[in-house]
Amino acid sequence: MTEDLSTEETVALSAQAFRKRQRRQRLRRLRPFLYAGLAVVLVATGIWLVLFSSVLTVRAVSVSGTTTLSEQRIEQVARAPLGRQLARVDLAAIQARVEALPAVRSASVSRSWPHTIHVEVTERTPLAVVNRGSGLQAVDADGVLFGRYKSQPPNLPLVRTDPGVRAEALAEAARVVRSLRDDIAAQVRYVDVKSIDKIELSLGDGRKVLWGSAEQSSAKAEVLAVLLQQKKVREIDVSVPGRPTTR
Repeated sequence: MTEDLSTEETVALSAQAFRKRQRRQRLRRLRPFLYAGLAVVLVATGIWLVLFSSVLTVRAVSVSGTTTLSEQRIEQVARAPLGRQLARVDLAAIQARVEALPAVRSASVSRSWPHTIHVEVTERTPLAVVNRGSGLQAVDADGVLFGRYKSQPPNLPLVRTDPGVRAEALAEAARVVRSLRDDIAAQVRYVDVKSIDKIELSLGDGRKVLWGSAEQSSAKAEVLAVLLQQKKVREIDVSVPGRPTTR
């Protein structure tokens, strides 16, 4: 009788162990599908949070890099869509609107999670001022006009030119100004521009410098620095730096 009970217990234990092994095998086979299902749920939840929910929406705009332009002006032009999902904002469109400002040389727009659009601005550097009939404006190395001045800033020479002179000539004049040493640039009162290769500097002491074009400006600047030491010289021609002339 005892042996029969022992045998029955052994069979029951074996059957129980067999069922456990079956469950583990089924679970092992189902595990990849469970993981895949969980991954799908997580991805779907993430997509919903990022693209459709109100959790990660635009609530602010931050601006950096401005000196003459105000942050408020950049925000106004950027027209960031407050309340829209941050991931769905067209950053290229914002960049294009900001770069349309004449005073902006370039702009970089990025997302700053969870709620901010960041606009980094690089402004144009004024090298001179010019009056093209609508008041004084700055001109940069690309010949782009921007900004407004009520009077000529003391650190920027005035470019004098006819209204018909093209932007390329203005850019050439700006490059000439940029090539000058600081001590010489401070002496320049006017930059007269007739064409790309007919640029003349008028100094504060009345002396004139025929520069020509911006080509070889570094060499011309070095020659001019030497010739300016001759106080009796009233006109200097460095258009061909290897053969300068004075009068």
